[in-house]
Amino acid sequence: MELVDQAVLARQRGDAKAVNALSRAAFTKERAAADLVANQFDLEPTRSVLHRSAAVLAIRCNQFRDAERLIGRALAGNPPDDIADELRDLLLEEIYSQRQAIGH
Repeated sequence: MELVDQAVLARQRGDAKAVNALSRAAFTKERAAADLVANQFDLEPTRSVLHRSAAVLAIRCNQFRDAERLIGRALAGNPPDDIADELRDLLLEEIYSQRQAIGH
């Protein structure tokens, strides 16, 4: 979260290079946390929350395929209904719309 907070501050300063670097660092750490619990299906909702957070950061970094994988992995478990709905919304509204916009 500290890296995300720093990225927000960098965005407010207009420092795009720092925003990018901090967002990528935050994504790397959040993905690593999600990876640690990926096969621990009894850790809901923590497992799906970590995957959702990593997916959001992946989207911010334009890593749409990584975000798609994280969402798929989260949905493959047993996330609570509200989190599952948020994950599906991310998939449809963020990833697929972005991929269509750039022609992929």
